[in-house]
Amino acid sequence: MSVPTAPDDVLRPPALRPGDTVMLVSPSGPTRPERVARGVELLTGWGLRPVLAPHAYARQGYLAGSDALRAADLNTAFGDPQVRGVICTRGGYGAQRVVDAIDMDLVRRDPKVVAGFSDITALQLALWRGARLAGVHGPGAAWRDERTPLTSAESLHAALTTTEPVAVRAVEGEETFGVRTPGRAVGRLLGGNLCLVVASVGTPDMPDLTGAVLLLEDVQEPPYKVDRMLTQLRRAGALDGLAGVAVGQFTDCSDGWDIGVADVLAERLGDLGVPVLGGLPIGHGPGQLSVPVGTVATLDADAGLLTVSPAVR
Repeated sequence: MSVPTAPDDVLRPPALRPGDTVMLVSPSGPTRPERVARGVELLTGWGLRPVLAPHAYARQGYLAGSDALRAADLNTAFGDPQVRGVICTRGGYGAQRVVDAIDMDLVRRDPKVVAGFSDITALQLALWRGARLAGVHGPGAAWRDERTPLTSAESLHAALTTTEPVAVRAVEGEETFGVRTPGRAVGRLLGGNLCLVVASVGTPDMPDLTGAVLLLEDVQEPPYKVDRMLTQLRRAGALDGLAGVAVGQFTDCSDGWDIGVADVLAERLGDLGVPVLGGLPIGHGPGQLSVPVGTVATLDADAGLLTVSPAVR
């Protein structure tokens, strides 16, 4: 597998190894212990030692405890020298409320791989802003076998524990498979959940996407809202200078109108003048795969392939 080449000043944490302790944190919404138990079983099977953050099961309405508790758990994980990885339990909402309280000196002093997706996009964008830390966009520890089968587990395991490039091929069965603009682009893979990318506009965490490959996925957002978010990014100038767009899963995004989410994506991304590759099994859908974020990627829309440099060293 060829490794993408481009300037690479990213901070890569060490790859996880058998015996390493990983802390399970809940920076966003409250989680279900029975789903986390399945994640613990999976991580233990890989030879890792999962431990719960002190307030991983806290609840405060739609948040996993107060902002102070969630921020404290993140800083505990980043500051504990025994902890070698940080696995978020789930997304939901709330990470943006606590990212400004993260001690970035701890992150830079002892970088650790951070895995999660959905609302965790906000955390990964903040870690990129504050420490240039590469992360893994992949399933959280609140594991659901019906949505994330063996292939999903193997993909997450590889992204956390090996230094091989990660290759993801477009899948014809994905709704966004037809979203494609020919060409090849090389650039840093940034982004994740569309809602969280848009919510970062105007904040210190919105990355400069000049020369980047933008990763986008979302769930339960009707086509007109996807249109609105992409239009906001365009009008804000956030997409100026993009190298390419990697389109993942847009799951349960139908609202009964005679235009689908793939149509909206094709229209609002297709005239940017850059390669666009849809159909990538990355996001909230069945068979979700993991990819590094913050590292250099090659997007080959003609071959239907996204290849990403590892998040770990």
